[in-house]
Amino acid sequence: MATSKPIRIKTITEAHQMTGLPKPEHPLISIVDYTVLQSSASNSVDIDQGLTFEFYYISLKKGFLNKLYYGQQTYDFDEGMLYFVAPNQVLRGAGVSPGDDLSGWVLLVHPDFFWGTPLANKIKKYEFFDYAINEALFLSDKEKKIINNIVDNIRTEYQLNIDPFSQDIIISHLETLLNYAERFYQRQFITRKINNHQILNRLEQLLTDYFNNELLTIHGLPTVQYISDNLNVSQSYLRGLLKTLTGKSTQQLIHDKLIEKAKEKLASNELSISQIAYELGFEHSQSFSKLFKAKTDQSPLDFRRSFN
Repeated sequence: MATSKPIRIKTITEAHQMTGLPKPEHPLISIVDYTVLQSSASNSVDIDQGLTFEFYYISLKKGFLNKLYYGQQTYDFDEGMLYFVAPNQVLRGAGVSPGDDLSGWVLLVHPDFFWGTPLANKIKKYEFFDYAINEALFLSDKEKKIINNIVDNIRTEYQLNIDPFSQDIIISHLETLLNYAERFYQRQFITRKINNHQILNRLEQLLTDYFNNELLTIHGLPTVQYISDNLNVSQSYLRGLLKTLTGKSTQQLIHDKLIEKAKEKLASNELSISQIAYELGFEHSQSFSKLFKAKTDQSPLDFRRSFN
């Protein structure tokens, strides 16, 4: 029976040993083809309890028959997807099966490889590493070709004799790969309309339900963390999606729903401004009035007067 504690892999050399591969050519970076992994007998070990790495794990995988639990979602790889795992994130799923017809590769890069380079800090700006867990990148054939060519360049460079230029050249290729991935994610927000619009519909329903029950009065406005958790996406992915499709942040959409609900209540003279503020989760009516005016250029009282 699988344990709840994932297997921790500290080094790239350890990852090679675990999968029955020879020692990596460089201790801090490695590229392995899945055809090689599939031929490794030890790779049939079940990893249902999960793996967590102390290095970056970037992979393009196709033909994997088992399901991969990438955080809280499940993926199959019939079409091939690119996914990004930052250090200390967890992957769960079964290992390679005899029936798999794998293609693709896995790129492993230890954070120490970035020391002394601009990418050491810049890599943290690539939000798709936060998708831990949420959304892999679906590539077109043209996009796959671009990514594969970059990886081939990295492979060629690190297989050469290491010289003073090697690290800078590899870092340059890695940054190019990440920049292309960022571009392709922005494309995906738009082209995967059905999936993304489902998220928008679920967001709308989630906010409607929240604002229509006692949660609002008891807990106040929903947090961005609450929204992302209930939609089963990371905050960063949701922020990028909403920015692309609506031009607004998650917080702005929460406030939009608040103002919509406030206007409904203000349209009636049954409740005072203080009562409305309380029902909308505000401890002080002044805070509600300040936010309402900032969003509408009117005070709640002025809105009520103009409406009537």
